[in-house]
Amino acid sequence: MQLFLMFCSSIILIYLGWGVFYQLIFSIAGRFWVEVELPPIGAYRKMVVLIPAYKEDKVILQVAKAALAHDYPKEQFEVLVIADSLQADTLKELQKLPLRLVFVDFDQSTKSKAINAALNQIPPHEFDVVVILDADNTMAPGFLHHINGHFELGHRIVQGCRAAKNENTPIAILDGLSESVNNHILGKGPIVLGLSARLAGSGMAFDETLFRSVMPKIDAIGGFDKALELRLTGKGERIMYAPQAIILDEKVSKPEHFSQQRSRWIAAQFYYAKRSFPDALKALFVHGMIDYFNKAAQMLLPPRLITPGVLFLFTLFWFLNGNANMGFSFAIILFFNIISFLLALPNYTWRQPYINALFQLPIIFLYALKSIGNTGKAHRQFIHTPHGESE
Repeated sequence: MQLFLMFCSSIILIYLGWGVFYQLIFSIAGRFWVEVELPPIGAYRKMVVLIPAYKEDKVILQVAKAALAHDYPKEQFEVLVIADSLQADTLKELQKLPLRLVFVDFDQSTKSKAINAALNQIPPHEFDVVVILDADNTMAPGFLHHINGHFELGHRIVQGCRAAKNENTPIAILDGLSESVNNHILGKGPIVLGLSARLAGSGMAFDETLFRSVMPKIDAIGGFDKALELRLTGKGERIMYAPQAIILDEKVSKPEHFSQQRSRWIAAQFYYAKRSFPDALKALFVHGMIDYFNKAAQMLLPPRLITPGVLFLFTLFWFLNGNANMGFSFAIILFFNIISFLLALPNYTWRQPYINALFQLPIIFLYALKSIGNTGKAHRQFIHTPHGESE
């Protein structure tokens, strides 16, 4: 029995250790980030801001009004709300606003279906850039200006910096810190190393022609951003990260919603890992497509919020069972895991109320573990994360 436990523990140690050192490399690289200097404005590209809204009656009116009031030249951008299962009163109020409204109705709603339906109602080349927001997102001042500046530099895909809109509960605070870590490790880190940044699902901007060429092939139930990452890097495209283009995103306030959201993310991640990794491995050796392979490898990473908890439990288990070698092995990987987080966390983490929120990490770990049990459901159907709780 002892040998069997050691064998299983060794497999877990190798898997988690690989994930920790992968994260550590990009966390260190992110520390060498140099801000991109944007050129003088040559032209204001015409942009369409797509906002899929599935049962988002609590927030969509406020978000739409904020988008319409954005500080980009009014004649150069348009807001388009994709109305899916919204209430009649909400639709009536939306119709009063100077925006384009697209109505959709699906047996099984997904973000990719909604976006494709909207693209089908927009004439090709009417816009230069397609911007994707979530129905809880607010563009910070200058967001579209920064996007325009990066397109001026020749980038065709730009991911903005998602930041927390709310800090009303410890869960929301921790979710916001997790977003900051993602921005550092999966945004800044890859760019420093000459690779593509992540796509975060919102706050994204695409060359219109390029976006039209890939979206019809995206039929994801969840994780359409991951499907896009793989599709685009598989075509040799590079995804830029723009930390000054800030998009405010509502963070989940309740543990059960946190668990639902992570179930969707984990299910999508491993689904696309299974689909893409063999092809990416072949592309690496045959065509030298390092960027595409890196994206596929990312899909195999262990969930970041679960890893330190599992490492701690195995460290404790083996020390209590008198196996110092195994205990130290897990402890060393845990140490480097903590270092990778410390390098990626923003400086304000060590002020209140963030310090108090960090004491909720054991609870977050338990809900993250719970999310793994729901990944089967998340793969079969879209799990909607409620918004508007921070109001």
